Amino acid sequence: MASRQRPPPSGPPHRSPDHRNSTYNIIPIHNLLADHPSLRFPEVRAATAAIRAVGDLRRPPFVPWQPHYDLLDWLGLFFGFQAANVSNQREHLVLHLANAQMRLQPPPDNVDTLDPTVIRRFRRKLLNNYTHWCSFLGRKSNIWISDNRRSTDSRRELLYVALYLLIWGESANLRFIPECICYIFHHMAMELNKILEDYIDENTGMPVLPSISGENAFLEHVVKPIYNTVKAEVENSRNGTAPHSHWRNYDDVNEYFWSRRCFDKLKWPIDTGSSFFWGAVKGKTVGKTGFVEQRSFLNLFRSFDKLWIMLVLFLQAAIVVSWKERYAYPWQALRDKDVQVKVLSVFITWSVLRFVKSVLDGLMQYKLVSRETLWLGVRMVLKVVVSAIWIVIFVVFYVKIWDQRNHDRRWSPAANRRIVTFLEAGFVFLIPEILALSLFFIPWIRNFLENTNWRILYMVTWWFQSRSFVGRGLREGLVDNIKYSLFWIVVLATKFCFSYFMQIKPMIRPTKDLLDLQDVTYEWHEFFGNSNRFAVGLLWAPVVLIYLMDLQIWYSIYSSIVGMGVGLFNHLGEIRNMQQLRLRFQFFASAMQFNLMPEEQMLNQIGTFKSKFKDAIHRLKLRYGFGRPFKKLESNQIEAQKFALVWNEIILTFREEDIVSDREVELLELPENTWNVRVVRWPCLLLCNELLLALGQAKELVDAPDKWLWYKMAKNEYRRCAVIEAYESVKHLLLTIVKLNTPEHSIITTFFQEIDNSIEIEKFTKTFNMLMLPKLHSQLITLVGLLIKPEKNINKVVNTLQALYEVATRDFFKDKRNMDQLKEDGLAPQRPVSGGGLLFENVVELPGSENEIFYRQARRLHMILTSHDAMNNVPVNLEARRRIAFFSNSLFMNMPHAPQVEKMMAFSVLTPYYNEEVVYNKEQLRTENEDGVSTLYYLQTIYADEWKNFLERMKREGMKSDDELWTIKLRDLRLWASYRGQTLARTVRGMMYYYRALKMLAFLDSAAEVDIREGSVELRSMRRGGSDGGGGTMAARGISRANSTVSTLFKGHEYGTALMKYTYVVACQIYGTQKVKKDPHADEILYLMKNNEALRVAYVDEVVVSQSVSEYYSVLVKYDQELGKEVEIYRVKLPGPLKLGEGKPENQNHAMIFTRGDAVQTIDMNQDNYFEEALKMRNLLEEYRSYYGIRKPTILGVRENIFTGSVSSLAWFMSAQETSFVTLGQRVLANPLKIRLHYGHPDVFDRFWFLTRGGISKASRLINLSEDIFAGFNCTLRGGNVTHHEYIQVGKGRDVGLNQVSMFEAKVASGNGEQVLSRDVYRLGHRLDFFRMLSFYYTTVGFFFNTLMISLTVYVFLWGRLYLALSGVESSVAENANTNRALGTILNQQFIVQLGLFTALPMIVENSLELGFLAAIWDFITMQLQLSSVFFTFSLGTRAHYFGRTILHGGAKYRATGRGFVVEHKKFAENYRLYARSHFVKAIELGLILTIYAGYSPVAKGTFTYIALTISSWFLVFSWIMAPFVFNPSGFDWLKTVYDFEDFMDWIWFRGGVFAKSDESWEAWWYEEQDHLRTTGIFGKIFEIILDLRFFFFQYGIVYQLGIAAGSKSIVVYLLSWIYIIVALVIYSIIAYARENYAAKDHIYYRLVQFLVIILGSLIIAAMIQFTEFEFLDLFTSLLAFIPTGWGFLLIAQVFRPVLKNTWIWGTVVSVARLYDILFGVIIMTPVAFLSWMPGFQSMQTRILFNDAFSRGLQIFKILSGKKSKVFKILF
Repeated sequence: MASRQRPPPSGPPHRSPDHRNSTYNIIPIHNLLADHPSLRFPEVRAATAAIRAVGDLRRPPFVPWQPHYDLLDWLGLFFGFQAANVSNQREHLVLHLANAQMRLQPPPDNVDTLDPTVIRRFRRKLLNNYTHWCSFLGRKSNIWISDNRRSTDSRRELLYVALYLLIWGESANLRFIPECICYIFHHMAMELNKILEDYIDENTGMPVLPSISGENAFLEHVVKPIYNTVKAEVENSRNGTAPHSHWRNYDDVNEYFWSRRCFDKLKWPIDTGSSFFWGAVKGKTVGKTGFVEQRSFLNLFRSFDKLWIMLVLFLQAAIVVSWKERYAYPWQALRDKDVQVKVLSVFITWSVLRFVKSVLDGLMQYKLVSRETLWLGVRMVLKVVVSAIWIVIFVVFYVKIWDQRNHDRRWSPAANRRIVTFLEAGFVFLIPEILALSLFFIPWIRNFLENTNWRILYMVTWWFQSRSFVGRGLREGLVDNIKYSLFWIVVLATKFCFSYFMQIKPMIRPTKDLLDLQDVTYEWHEFFGNSNRFAVGLLWAPVVLIYLMDLQIWYSIYSSIVGMGVGLFNHLGEIRNMQQLRLRFQFFASAMQFNLMPEEQMLNQIGTFKSKFKDAIHRLKLRYGFGRPFKKLESNQIEAQKFALVWNEIILTFREEDIVSDREVELLELPENTWNVRVVRWPCLLLCNELLLALGQAKELVDAPDKWLWYKMAKNEYRRCAVIEAYESVKHLLLTIVKLNTPEHSIITTFFQEIDNSIEIEKFTKTFNMLMLPKLHSQLITLVGLLIKPEKNINKVVNTLQALYEVATRDFFKDKRNMDQLKEDGLAPQRPVSGGGLLFENVVELPGSENEIFYRQARRLHMILTSHDAMNNVPVNLEARRRIAFFSNSLFMNMPHAPQVEKMMAFSVLTPYYNEEVVYNKEQLRTENEDGVSTLYYLQTIYADEWKNFLERMKREGMKSDDELWTIKLRDLRLWASYRGQTLARTVRGMMYYYRALKMLAFLDSAAEVDIREGSVELRSMRRGGSDGGGGTMAARGISRANSTVSTLFKGHEYGTALMKYTYVVACQIYGTQKVKKDPHADEILYLMKNNEALRVAYVDEVVVSQSVSEYYSVLVKYDQELGKEVEIYRVKLPGPLKLGEGKPENQNHAMIFTRGDAVQTIDMNQDNYFEEALKMRNLLEEYRSYYGIRKPTILGVRENIFTGSVSSLAWFMSAQETSFVTLGQRVLANPLKIRLHYGHPDVFDRFWFLTRGGISKASRLINLSEDIFAGFNCTLRGGNVTHHEYIQVGKGRDVGLNQVSMFEAKVASGNGEQVLSRDVYRLGHRLDFFRMLSFYYTTVGFFFNTLMISLTVYVFLWGRLYLALSGVESSVAENANTNRALGTILNQQFIVQLGLFTALPMIVENSLELGFLAAIWDFITMQLQLSSVFFTFSLGTRAHYFGRTILHGGAKYRATGRGFVVEHKKFAENYRLYARSHFVKAIELGLILTIYAGYSPVAKGTFTYIALTISSWFLVFSWIMAPFVFNPSGFDWLKTVYDFEDFMDWIWFRGGVFAKSDESWEAWWYEEQDHLRTTGIFGKIFEIILDLRFFFFQYGIVYQLGIAAGSKSIVVYLLSWIYIIVALVIYSIIAYARENYAAKDHIYYRLVQFLVIILGSLIIAAMIQFTEFEFLDLFTSLLAFIPTGWGFLLIAQVFRPVLKNTWIWGTVVSVARLYDILFGVIIMTPVAFLSWMPGFQSMQTRILFNDAFSRGLQIFKILSGKKSKVFKILF
């Protein structure tokens, strides 16, 4: 935020604006006589007139009334709103009302007056949330207007909406607290009513005045007190490190207004002495409201208890049923009465789980109970008591059943009666579930009951849930209900069948064997006697964990299948490449006309069944070519002209982006009809080879009649057009180059007349010799080839014409004609050629080089005549091909009809920006990294074809030499590079395509036929206007960016229409600071504003008033083209600093007041857009009018294209994974699962819906770390509807280096960890129906929890096997193959997940759909060869680590991943810092377990069994250790490995100081890694210590295996082993003391101490070998025991750091920790060094990392070695 001194004081508030000099944003409302295109619309004048209709309203006192004041000024003066806020909302309101009136159907009778319907609809929508809030609290709404249609008090309605917008516009951070705004509006609307109704104040006897008034009164007296309270609470959070339960976040403050007490406590005017404001007073705290966020894994059980109850009950029932092994199938076992009764024990378990849930609710939410919420406490206690009673009832009844059974020794009638009694109790227990199930099948009744606010319903539902304003009426319609219910029934049926037969049943026999095992010979001191139950538990533990998580796998499988089906029905992937586009292109123009061009429909037909049926039939015809719709698009039709304009503009943008070359533009464009060709002139690309094929047909069918030959040719539309176009072009060309009024011209005319006549009478084949066509063809090729050469040779042209004439007259006619006949027929000169010369000698006159039209068409003709291949590889650029294929395919998909631009919904795009790159500067492009590679060279190599196209364009635009790229053309060079990075410039360019598209569409909407025809002619002439400066080809001169676009045809109104419909706001939070500091970023942002008319920049400006006081403003600026400078439009004062919670959502929030329109698209800083996709935006916005289920959409989900996938294999993996998530994943969530949320960008929000419900993201500190998804949570909870649409796409960049990817994964995992604690997740878990809850769980927090479970499974399995091996139990059951076979089968499931196969499945399915099955399989195989499984396994570890740590300890934080290009080598020390705790240490631990298990397990002696059991674990160890090096450029370069290790050791031993950073000093990093232990609670610390105790097990298990133990099983052996720990610690302390005191000065003493220690140690070892059973191997074996013990002590010491910090012990802890990290570093570095030393691994690794780039012919080795090409060196 900018920090500067206060400017000179401004004049009085609401000063009359200077009409001549006033700046404005979009419309100059202050001056309706101004020459501005938007003011031409009568709707704008009508809206302005409506808000100026002050009429007889009582004037505000104390301020003189000015004639130009309007209703917003009136409100501003009465209620004390800021002048800037009033100006901003005035334009906001006028724009919206004008746009709404434009869309009104039927159109109003009087367009100069605002229709009351417009205001009424807007008021209902804007105040809908307020109305519901009043109803919820049982308060009468203060909207004193009847809702019937006859009510026409438009001015009062306008005042209400204006008042709400003014409150919202000035509420700053309070916009995150929507019901607080409702509370404020409620009271201010009441005061407005009193003013309007002329109430008299009882105290003064004067007319009523508002409670607050005066300059900035609203900000100072209403907003600031609440803002200060929120700010104080945030300060109490200690930057997010305090537990969430200790301070109130935005949600807590908002939920205070969900109860009637807000009226009693806060009052109006606001009573700042209320307990609500105590948080702002030091020493006083206010309790939480509505929900208490407690950090615990048990939140997952609390939020999704139904899921866990289902899983636990089935597990219990399945074990009971499968225990009797004589039954093969469960239904057979259930015939057994004993089994039936045992299954009833699930009721006891269920009641216990309910009890646990009730206790957890009480323990976690007790802080909500206060004097005002006593009933909440009563309910908590009652729930615990009742659930305990149910446990007692079920246990007693169950015991009685078996007592009776055992007493009678059979199932007697008495026993059966007791079963019936038990079942009756169970029925009562199930009544709530039965009721919920019945309401599930009639969802509309449940919605009605939940949305009504009857007191009787509150009393009935009080027991089940707290009263909440959100989360009511969330049920979907019956059809949607059935769809997602069926999906989950199939998934659950599959899961439970698999679990029963493949997981549970195979474990029964091993379990019984283990329980029956007697006389186990334990290898250690056994504490549990002879019971093997602990061993059974360890055996079952991994099975149970996999059972609990594998529903995720089944969901993934079925969602992929369903997603593919939905995609097929949506017609995705029907056009995948240029070949398929060729087949469809002939229907393309009709599809574009049908979808993108508005068509007039009768008002009574829109939306009717008849119109929908006609649409469906029309789409069917287009999609499958029925009816040949292209037939009506012959070149004299206006539709073809429109299509050509749009298509050519798309190709032109491709050329501007340098993804096609000049030649490819000519191949792809639709040329104008310049040579009177009577057919559609398809792109040259489509006509290639068709003429040659036609000639071949003519040769084959030489004797066929005309009709048959033409029938065969015309079957192919492109061939028909190619033949006709070639014939008519040749005719036109010959008549053009031969002078008029000459015998030769007459001969040519006569010849073509004869051909035309023979065709007309169908005697062409009878008249002409078809075998001569190839001869004519070759002569024509020669002629046209001569014409298009830069140097024209007239003589050769004449010779060719003569040769052509000879063939035509002598050989072409079947009936040979002599000279006299030729003269008679007009095919030879009547008299000798003048001058005695030859025919054509003096009559050829070629057009001048300035006649570009002629030569462009000649080149096209030459291409048609000569092309031999189908040109399937045009365009060369893969991205261009992909975009053309996607756009063309999308036009055959189902989408709403496009309205006219004037009638479309207006929208804005909002992009938050902080300090990222805007445009790369010269130094960034030239600076080389340590490998000698600069950013520009990297881009040149990766985008070789685009660089070539860029140079071609620069030369066309006047560049003489490559040196000019760094001088005259530097700006173009910087932009070219920036458009290939993830920069703001790229995003702005993409988003401004909306503006460009809307202008063009507005022109096409209103242009008459004559405009378009004349426009085509005008475009042709203007295209040739630019001089080429003598460089480049003819083709190049035809494509000038400045004057070849459709914009040259605009009449002026298009700009006004586009500005009214579209605004782009970039929230550059610190732009003010950047300007003050002269930051280059500020200049680049200004440049973007200067070049983009619709771009606005919002920033926060800090003005220093005094030394300790600053004022903050939300400022909007634009670039004024007339003044030639940046101008400030609005400056709205804020109550204080912007950032209270998470920065990004608050940056979005402050800029939201400057957005306009009905919708807002949220676009991130790393996104892009495409012109052809922008054309479909008005179709997308029409989706808001349609019902999806029982609701209209509130968020329109938009598909993303990940554009960073081609950089490296790693970027490709990430891109493929992300692509499947944003396409297939979101598609299934939207339909059929109906639980798509807003996971991020680029979704389109219903702006006014969200504006009144808390905004487009949440901002509470830490809990809303993943701020975007909370908008989706909020939307769903408040009854919104999120859809997904795949006929439109937006570009998206992703992280491309492993470190960037890992930081991104860490951020997302940490955000999900915080979500687990949130009230939103809890409420969705409880308020959604069961099946939608499952969908929600498995696609949000459940996915991450199951990822953690996979890691946990490996741990539990290996620790269990280690226990069985070291204890001796495994030796006793070694003969039992059942156990290992069962475990092997089950663990294979875990391996499948671990390999990332269930992540890969959606990718394969989505690629199959969009690229084809074989391509998808090939991609998958390639990925596996490039070690994608290593990457996915590594990512699994990242997610598991950060998700688990966040829930357990907190410490989540926003991680800026950086968006640069990653090709430089990452040093070992950097990788170690990033992955030591999350991956390396864990992998070493697992590797150690596997090594010990291999040494001491009898199973390990059977190699195959050992491999089958441990291969997945070894693969995980390999992945977690090696991935950072496999995916690190030059990861196995020997020299770099050596330097990396030296750098690592320097970092380890660098002491640094207090200010040393973690990347400089090991100690700083070590302390930083413990930050989470500083923020964790007491339970987190206890849990951490319990987890750390596992490291002591190594010592206990191994010491009994040592030779020195001499086979003793006494506990004394273990106790004596601690002597070694003490001795090692003493020796280390002695050496450390000696080093510290003697190493520097008295070095001889230090060496003496070392010598004595070595001698003493040697003597002790010798003595033990001599006098005990000690073996020399014990030395190494004991290391495996004692090193883990030391590590366990270290971890526990870190937990006790606050206690130990100031003691002598802490120094030892730090020293030992350093040694451990050196040890870990050496262990990690060893395999890396070995592979670096081995020849060939470096090149193999490079191939793996950059294989995709290799396949595209890129020279990655050159990049990595920095060997630049000569071309690049010239540039420098």
